[in-house]
Amino acid sequence: MKRKIELLAPAGSYESLQAAIKNSADAIYFGINQLNMRAVSAANFTTCDLREITKICKKNKVKSYLTLNTVLYDNDLLLMKKIIDSAKDNKVNALIISDVAAMQYTRSINMEVHISTQLSISNIEAVKFYSQFTDRIILARELNLDRIEYIIKEIKRQKIKGPKGKLIEIEIFIHGALCIAISGRCSMSLFQYNSSANRGACRQLCRRKYRISDYETNQELVIDNDYVMSPTDICTIGFLDKIISLGVKSLKIEGRGRSPEYVATVVKNYKKAITLIEKNKYTLKEKEKLEKNLKTVFNRGLSDGYYLGKKLHEWSASGNSQATEEKIFTGIVKHYYSKIKVAEILLQAYNIKVGDKYSITGKNTGVIFGKIKILKSDDKKNIKKAAKGNLITIPIKERVRENDKFYIIKKK
Repeated sequence: MKRKIELLAPAGSYESLQAAIKNSADAIYFGINQLNMRAVSAANFTTCDLREITKICKKNKVKSYLTLNTVLYDNDLLLMKKIIDSAKDNKVNALIISDVAAMQYTRSINMEVHISTQLSISNIEAVKFYSQFTDRIILARELNLDRIEYIIKEIKRQKIKGPKGKLIEIEIFIHGALCIAISGRCSMSLFQYNSSANRGACRQLCRRKYRISDYETNQELVIDNDYVMSPTDICTIGFLDKIISLGVKSLKIEGRGRSPEYVATVVKNYKKAITLIEKNKYTLKEKEKLEKNLKTVFNRGLSDGYYLGKKLHEWSASGNSQATEEKIFTGIVKHYYSKIKVAEILLQAYNIKVGDKYSITGKNTGVIFGKIKILKSDDKKNIKKAAKGNLITIPIKERVRENDKFYIIKKK
C-alpha cells in the first residue's frame, strides 16, 4: 500500500482556510494572536476561533496544526499553557513547537508535538534526541535532498519512534519564502527596531534595498543586486517527484501572511502535481505548466532553494512581488440568486468588461476564480462593460455571499 503524502497549507485567515480546503489540502496550519512566528505579519486567529476552525476542518476531513513556535520567556509560560490547553479542548490535531518547555507541557497533556523548522534539525542524532517529544520533525530548510534522504533512511534503519510508537515522520517546506537566516532565526529586526523576528515580529529588513559604501571615503561599492539579503522563493514543482520518492510524509507550503488567492493557486497546483506523480504522468510539459501557474501569484522569483545542493546565488529582483498577475479590488457582492446561480455585485472602485478574469473572496466562500462571459446591468440588459458605481450581475456556478470581495485579475 502506498504511503499517503500530506499536502499542508497555510491559513492566515478564514478566507485562506476555505481556499486551502476547497483546493484539496490534507491539513492546514495556523497561528493565533501570540507566540507564533507570524504574530504580526499574518492576520491570525484568536483562541475564540479554535472551535470554529477545528469544526470546519473536521467537517472536511482536514487536519489542523497550531503553530506555537516562538522563543518563549518565563513570562510567556502561563500563556503558552493556556493556548495549548485550549488547543486540546478544541481538538486541534497537533502543535508545531520549537521550545522545550512547550514540548514538555504538550506531551504532559498527551497532545501531539511537531518540531518546528526553527530548531534547525539537520542530523540523525538530533532526530533521536527529540523523538522523546515528537512524532514529526520539520527539518531545517538548509538541507539538500541527499541529507534529507539519509535522515529518513536512518530513521527506518534505527527504528526511531516517537511517543505514538510509530516511526518519526519528516516534513519539509516545498514552496514559499526562504529567509537569509538559518531556518528563519534572524536578529536584524531586534537589532534595529527592538522587534524580534523570533517572537513573531519580523520587520522584513532583509527584503529591502541597501547601498554599501566605504565609511572613510563614502565611495559606494558595486554589488550584483540591490536586494542582497532577500533570496527568491522556494519552488520544488520541478523535482517534486524526487522529494516524494525520499519518503517525506508532509509537504508544507509557506505563506500564512499571503493572500487567499495565493493559497488556492499554490495548493491546487501542488495537489495536481502529486496526483500526476502517483499516476506516473509527471512530464516536463506538466511541470512547466504548473510552474507557470505558480508564477501568477505572489512570489519574489522562484528557485530550487538549497535542495539540489547548488550554490544559492538567486536573489529577489525587487522588494515587491514578481507575480505575473495582480488583483484589483473592484466591488462587493450584494446578493446571490442560488436558483439561477447569478451574483449581484456593486462596483465600487474599478470598471469591468466581458472577458475579464476575476476572483471573489469571503470568510465562508474562500476563493472563487472565474471569467466574465455574460454581464448584465441592474435592469437585466446584456452589456459589454460596466463602470464604477454600477450594480451588475454575472453568472457564477459556485455560491458566493453578501459582502464577499470582488476583484478583477490583470496581467502585469
